[in-house]
Amino acid sequence: MKSESPGRLTRFLAQVCGVCPVCTHARKKQNGMAYTFVKSIEGRLCPFCRAYEKVHGRKAHEAHR
Repeated sequence: MKSESPGRLTRFLAQVCGVCPVCTHARKKQNGMAYTFVKSIEGRLCPFCRAYEKVHGRKAHEAHR
């Protein structure tokens, strides 16, 4: 199975998620309303969060390693 690298648009959408104040707060604090919000909507509604997961290999609410 060949793993394709994300396209230009996907990488751009992931960058938006990377600077999104709600997602940034969720990644940094790992609790609270922003964390719960991002955790519950990211995969279903937010194209930026989906792109972030595709590019970085982790959910938008998960802390940096």
